[in-house]
Amino acid sequence: MQLPQIQRRKSRAVRVGNVTLGGGAPVSVQSMTSTVTADAQATLAQVRALTSAGVDLVRLAVPTRADTAALERIVGESPVPIIADVHFQAERALEAIAAGAAKIRLNPGNIQDRDQVRRVIDAAGEAHVAIRVGVNEGSVVERRDTARRQADLAKPLDDLMVEKLAEYLQTFQDAGFEDLVLSAKSHDALTCVSVNRKIAQRWDYPLHLGVTHAGTAQTGSIRSAAAVGTLLVEGIGDTIRISYAGDPLPEVAAGLELLYSLRLRPRVGAELVACPTCGRAMGDVAAMAEAVRCALADLAEPITVAVMGCVVNGPGEAANADLAVCAGDGKVVLYVRGKPLRSVPIDQAVQAVVEEARKLVGR
Repeated sequence: MQLPQIQRRKSRAVRVGNVTLGGGAPVSVQSMTSTVTADAQATLAQVRALTSAGVDLVRLAVPTRADTAALERIVGESPVPIIADVHFQAERALEAIAAGAAKIRLNPGNIQDRDQVRRVIDAAGEAHVAIRVGVNEGSVVERRDTARRQADLAKPLDDLMVEKLAEYLQTFQDAGFEDLVLSAKSHDALTCVSVNRKIAQRWDYPLHLGVTHAGTAQTGSIRSAAAVGTLLVEGIGDTIRISYAGDPLPEVAAGLELLYSLRLRPRVGAELVACPTCGRAMGDVAAMAEAVRCALADLAEPITVAVMGCVVNGPGEAANADLAVCAGDGKVVLYVRGKPLRSVPIDQAVQAVVEEARKLVGR
């Protein structure tokens, strides 16, 4: 059966260490450490954990000289390219470039002196370091000049963000710097969609997608799926970050699942399908599904496993899954690639599914 595929926007390729953004490269997943970067040991431990979870790029905050001083060790020992997140002080960007950061995240709206921005551009060009030029809704409105502030507030936010981005990019274009990645973020999903559509039409640089200040996983997952998912379906976006308040590890799982779901990356590990619980269910579907998910978390091989609670949808799902279990009265029936295999007592269902799954992948 032939399935639909997303036609991605054509963008220029930009190298970030050993990862390519744009140019037809797979959409990459980013996250950001929550440690104090100056604590190199703790930061490296989190970078390694994020890498094990499947991240492609990791961003670090470097607000102080102590943070950039720790970067050389972190960059040297990190298994993935490191991005330095810079605000307000161009010196931090210069120090991060000297320390070996693969990319700099820069918001020129927070650095008023264009000569300082030019120094960063020159240093990045010499070191072949990419720069992400980003605008956020909180930084595009003029704060010091009252008249300009009123003029900014009178404009639609998405148009204002594009206007400010164009203003910032002029400095880079005047310098002949092309290793750019663009981003425009809002906490509002529709604003994110609208502004990124406009940016995608105007420039061919790779785009970094994300929803800023998305909240906890409960709200952030929905807002990110709404904005980032919509744009990805339209072929827009070359690298993504699903932002949550708190532990960054769940960001990676969510980002990968979004890309897997849209067939933008080949799935790694088990894909779990579970029916919605209703009055027909002959077992605790949620508990079985979660137990199976945890037991198969170490698999790297792609395999689809369906956990179904009754005979209404069970056989149909079984036909489309590598392995399926369908609950009945006190027992479950196991299916392998659509064919009934055997029945087992319901309290042995999880064990049976895990055993058969490992057989299928040769473990």
